[in-house]
Amino acid sequence: MMKKRQLAIPYYRLLMRNIVFVIISVSFIPLILVSSTIYYQFRTSYREKVYAHLRELVQNHTQNIDSFLSEKLGDIRFLAGSFGYDQLSDESFLQEKLAALQKDYGPVFVDLGVVNDTGEQIAYAGPFKLAKAHYSDAEWFQQAMQRQYFISDVFLGLRGLPHFIVAVKTSQNEHSWILRSTIDFVAFNTLVESIRIGETGFAVILNKEGILQTTPMTKPSLDTIPAKSIYAEFLENRARSADEIRIAVKPDGSNHQTIFVASFLKNGDWLLVYQQHLADAFADLNKTFTITTVMMLLGPLCIVIMAITLSKIIVNRIAQVDEEKQLMNEKVVETGKLASVGELAAGVAHEINNPVAIMVEEAGWIGDLLEEEEIQDSKNLAEFRRAIGQIQAQGKRCKEITQKLLSFARKTDGTVQDIEINEMLEELVTLSAQRAKFAMVSIQTHFQKNLPHLQLSLSELQQVFLNLINNSLDAMENSGGSLTIASRLEQDRIVVEVSDSGRGIPEANLNRIFDPFFTTKPVGKGTGLGLSICYGIIDKMGGKIEVRSAVGKGTTFYVSLPVPKEEVTRDKTSR
Repeated sequence: MMKKRQLAIPYYRLLMRNIVFVIISVSFIPLILVSSTIYYQFRTSYREKVYAHLRELVQNHTQNIDSFLSEKLGDIRFLAGSFGYDQLSDESFLQEKLAALQKDYGPVFVDLGVVNDTGEQIAYAGPFKLAKAHYSDAEWFQQAMQRQYFISDVFLGLRGLPHFIVAVKTSQNEHSWILRSTIDFVAFNTLVESIRIGETGFAVILNKEGILQTTPMTKPSLDTIPAKSIYAEFLENRARSADEIRIAVKPDGSNHQTIFVASFLKNGDWLLVYQQHLADAFADLNKTFTITTVMMLLGPLCIVIMAITLSKIIVNRIAQVDEEKQLMNEKVVETGKLASVGELAAGVAHEINNPVAIMVEEAGWIGDLLEEEEIQDSKNLAEFRRAIGQIQAQGKRCKEITQKLLSFARKTDGTVQDIEINEMLEELVTLSAQRAKFAMVSIQTHFQKNLPHLQLSLSELQQVFLNLINNSLDAMENSGGSLTIASRLEQDRIVVEVSDSGRGIPEANLNRIFDPFFTTKPVGKGTGLGLSICYGIIDKMGGKIEVRSAVGKGTTFYVSLPVPKEEVTRDKTSR
């Protein structure tokens, strides 16, 4: 059997690999498809959410900055429209208005100035010495004279500090003059610098030429400020997308993939650009991807472990079933052999039984002849009588063997009748008492009273238990001992124990004692058919016969017989 299993090992290994492959395939494909789909949907949704958030952020700040500029321009327009040239040309009056503006709006308005159409500042209120300053060559003045309202780019100017100017042009008596105010760069820059998200996000404002109009207070590395060519792409599309918020992903100066969000403000003269490293903007998504990756690795690992474990269980079960099937096939073969042996035994018994009977009769007739007078004086008379006695004894033995062979081969249906098991056992004990006495064996009985009756063949049961008693006596024939017979009711079965204190049966022989022609008795003492016949009878009755034995301690046979259902019901009712 081991050899066959070793030959089958490659088959089971291949079977296990196939099962593992199927389980992993069936588990992995849905896992990968579902996980990939969920992650793709989440990634797309998250990307749209981030872009929408950045678009809204830039749009809100664009509106805030435009509102800031409009409010400051409106304040200067209010002054220019409320007071005339003569009033505003008075520096003390102009100083009062500057103080009023600073009181209401803080230090946003740095100074005020009145400039005539030749570019000469005829009145000034502020911290710098700019009275009588000439702006005729200044770019902001030239552009302001061409418009009614004007907001300049950020420049250094005469004071050497970054600032920009809000100017309103007014005409009076065919002459134009400008009321201008310098807006605090720090206050303006704070509006832009506050646009920060994450570790790398910041915003800047550029003019039409791509010159920075603001500087982040927390200055980024120069490497993070992209080349003007990237800003130029947004500026080139100013006419087409003046009211549009554009988003682009490009490498910055340090070759990091960066999100750029751009929006025009101040009627398209300035460009607000927010930028942030892509990895920083999608940090939460990357964390989710990391967690998903770990789960994707742990999930398949668990699937592989489960597949291997489950396949081992399945393959081991298949191997066990195959082994049981092989044993069953062997039993079928053995059963066929036994059937053949039984038929052969019946044939041999029939063929031998008649010659043996004739031999015994002839031996008896020869014995009668030896009684005649002519032979009485023969010197070999005693030898003749011994030989005849031997022939008769061995003839009887041959007859017993043939009868057992016939009993083994026949499938007789004994007459079924009511049996009181204790009475039957008492009779068998009485029959065996004389032999037990000569073998120095004491017989003890422990019968449970009021046992239900059995509906079985009495002759067959007597044959079984008489055989077990004789085997026990044979085991103690030379040494003596004790034989115990007990009966009891266990649920719906009657159990009879036949126990002796004989030499016991070796463990190696326990599995073979019910095999036909197997015997541990000396040659000439047993045929090996007794227990086989007992096993067949009990099995036909629906019972069981088992044995427990230990060398030097004795042997116990357990015979379990089914009780008829009506007897079980009657017994329960009587209780």
